[in-house]
Amino acid sequence: MALSGKGGRPLVADRRYGAQKPAPQKPSKGGGTSSRKTPKRQPRRQHGFVVGLFVGLWRLLWRIVWGVTWRVTAVVALVLALATFFFFSQLPPVQDLLDGRARGSVTLLDRDGKVFAWRGETFGGQISAEHVSTALHDAVVAAEDKRFYQHFGISPRGVASAIRINLREGRGPLQGNGGSTITQQVAKLLCLGVPYDPTQWKSEADYEQDCRSGGVWRKIKEIPYALAMEVKYSKEEILTIYLNRAYLGAGARGFEAAAQRYFGKSANEVSPAQAAMLAGLLTAPSRFAPTNNLQRAQDRANIVIGLMAEQGYITAQQAEEARKNPARLSAAAEAKSGGAFADWVMESTPSFLANDTTEDVIIRSTLDQRLQKAAEDALAYVFETKVKEGSTAQAAIIVMSADGAVRAMVGGRGNPDAGSFNRATQAKRQTGSSFKPFAYAAAMDLGFSPADFVEDTPLTINIPGSGPWSPQNYDKTYKGMITLTEALAESRNIPAVRISEAVGRDVVRKVAKDFGIDSDLAQGPALVLGASESTLIEMTGAYAGILNGGSAVTPYGIVDLRLKDDQEPLMGATGGLGERVISDQAARYLTYMMSQVIQQGTGTRARLPGREAAGKTGTTQAARDAWFIGYTADYVAGVWMGYDDNTPLKGVTGGGLPADIWHEVMVRVHEGLPPTPLPMDIPPPKLPPLGADGRSPSTLQDGQSPRAAPQAAEPTTAPEPDLAEQIIREVLGTLGN
Repeated sequence: MALSGKGGRPLVADRRYGAQKPAPQKPSKGGGTSSRKTPKRQPRRQHGFVVGLFVGLWRLLWRIVWGVTWRVTAVVALVLALATFFFFSQLPPVQDLLDGRARGSVTLLDRDGKVFAWRGETFGGQISAEHVSTALHDAVVAAEDKRFYQHFGISPRGVASAIRINLREGRGPLQGNGGSTITQQVAKLLCLGVPYDPTQWKSEADYEQDCRSGGVWRKIKEIPYALAMEVKYSKEEILTIYLNRAYLGAGARGFEAAAQRYFGKSANEVSPAQAAMLAGLLTAPSRFAPTNNLQRAQDRANIVIGLMAEQGYITAQQAEEARKNPARLSAAAEAKSGGAFADWVMESTPSFLANDTTEDVIIRSTLDQRLQKAAEDALAYVFETKVKEGSTAQAAIIVMSADGAVRAMVGGRGNPDAGSFNRATQAKRQTGSSFKPFAYAAAMDLGFSPADFVEDTPLTINIPGSGPWSPQNYDKTYKGMITLTEALAESRNIPAVRISEAVGRDVVRKVAKDFGIDSDLAQGPALVLGASESTLIEMTGAYAGILNGGSAVTPYGIVDLRLKDDQEPLMGATGGLGERVISDQAARYLTYMMSQVIQQGTGTRARLPGREAAGKTGTTQAARDAWFIGYTADYVAGVWMGYDDNTPLKGVTGGGLPADIWHEVMVRVHEGLPPTPLPMDIPPPKLPPLGADGRSPSTLQDGQSPRAAPQAAEPTTAPEPDLAEQIIREVLGTLGN
C-alpha cells in the first residue's frame, strides 16, 4: 500500500473524498512569523472631490434641519399646549355662552296680542342640540362641517381644500373660503373670549367686525381656542353654542329666534325644507334672508338639501319632497306688517327701553294687522290701476280710532325697510285746503251755523309790510252769496278767508294747535288756506278730535310696555283723549258740513256706498301736495300724496287720487262692520240775508252784483245795522241772521 508520504502521490481515498486541509499553525512562542497570509481589505470607494463636497454638505444640512425641526416642533407643541390650557381655564360653563347679545330686543304685539315686528337682536330663548329638530341638527352639520364628529376642532383637510378653492378662483389663499370647522366658527362667535367693551369699540358692529376679521394671525389664535373647547365641551355642547349664537338675518340671533321670525314656529318643529333654509343662512345671513329675497333663500336651501341627501341624513325621496314643497314665510313675516308703525312706536318710546335697551322688552300696541293690510292693499291697487307705470310719486296713509289709537300706518310705497323715511310721521308738508275746517270749527264754536251765509266775491286785504293781498278761488270764479256749508264743500278760498278774518286768525290758530297741530302756523291771512306745514299724523289726529265731539287727541301706538317674563307693565298708553277744544254742537255741525264735501263737493270720489262719511280735500300751490282726510263713525283716515323732492303733481288734486286711495282704504277697513250714522246735526235752513238796501243781492260768477231785485214776502227796508254788524260786514261780507 502506497503511503502518502513526503513527495509521494496522494492516496486514492484522498482523491475520492478530498484531502483535509491542514490545521492552521499557531505562531511560535519565539515570535516567529506565521506562515498564514493575512487577507487584504477591500479599499473604500473613493468619491470625487466635487461629489464628496456635495455629499458632505447634504449630510451637514440634514443634521441642522433635523436638529432645528424637532426643537422648533417641541417649542410649538409646548406653546400650543400652554395656550390651549390657558383658554381651557378661561372657558365658562356652556349656559353662560348661549346668549351673546350686548343689547336686548323689542318685540311688538298688535292689538290682539300677536307678534308683528321685532327690533334689535331677538333671542328666541335657549335651545340645545339634543332637542332641536333632527332635520335642523343635521342640516347645520351637513352645510357647515360634515366631519364635525371626526376632527378635534381643526380640519387640515378642510383648510387645504379651502386654499385650493381660493387659489382656483383667483383669490388669495386665505381670502374667501376659510375651511373653518363649526368649532372654529364658534370661536369667532365668542370673539376668542374677548368681551364687548364700549370704551374700546365705537359700536357693537365694530366689535363684531373685529371678531370676524380673517388673516393668518386670527387663524393661528383660533387653533388653541378651538382645541380648548374640544377638551372642555362635548360636541353637542359646542353645537348648542353655535345654534344659539349664530346670526341669521332680520335681527334674529340664534335658530330659535330665526324659526319664530321666519316661520312662526319653534326650532324643534321645523321641517327639513325649513331647516335647510335656516342652515343656508349661515353663509350670508342678510343676503339669503327670506324676508329679503325668498327665491334666493329657497335656491340656497336646495343646495343644503342636496348636501343632506349626499351625506345620508335624508333619503332621496325626502330630498325630492323638500324641493317640491320649499319653505315659505309665515303670514306675519311675509306681510312685513307695520314697518313704519313699528319705527314710529320705537321713536315714541324712551331710548333706554327701545333702541338702547339691555333687556328684552314687550310692547303691546294699537296696530290692527287686518287694517294695516287693507291700507297697504288699497295703496297698491290705486297705483296699479290709476297711476302711470313707473311713477315715483309717494303716498302715506294713517288709520286711527276717534281716541287717537293708530290702527294702521303706511309710511310710503313699497313696504319700506325698518328705519326708512316715514312720510306719515316725519314729512312736514303744506296742508292746503285740508286746514280750512279749523276756521269753520272756530266759527261753529262761536255760534255760527252751517246755514249762515258768506260772500264769495273779490276780496283784497292790506297786509302790513307786504301790501295788498287778493286771494283767488281754485276755479278763478265767484259765486256771490253762499252758505258756509257750500263754501266748505266746494273749498272756496275767499269765503274761508272771510270766515278766518271774522273770527280772528289767533282764534283759528289756537283751535288748530289745541287739536294737535304742533307745527309753526302762518301769521298772515293765508293761514286758513293751508300755507303752514304739518305732518299727516298731526292732521289725522286733529280730524279725530272733530269726530269724537270736539276733544283733542294725542295719537298713540303703545298700549303698554313690560319686560319679558314680567307681568306688570312699566308704562301704559302714551296718548288718547285730551281737553275739549270746541263744543259738541260745534263738532256735530262741522261734521255735517264735511259730509257735504263728500256728498256734493270736492270729495265725491271718496263716497262710501251705504255708509255716511265726512272729509276734506286739500291741494297746495302748484299741486305739490294733495290730501284727503276724513272719517266715518268708526275710523278716521288720512291720505297724503306728493313727490319727495316737491315736484308738482300733474293733474292731481286732493279730490282725485288721494280721495280714491281714501275710498279704497275705507271700503276695505269697514268690511264686515255694520253702517253707523255719523254724529252730526243738520242745521235748520236760512234765507239769504238782505243787502244794505233791504234787497236780496243777486250775483254773477264774476262776483259783481247787478241791480238788485226785490225779495218776495220780505220787508223792503232793513234796519240800520249797529257798529258791530258793520265791522262784520266789512270783513265777512253779508253774514246770515
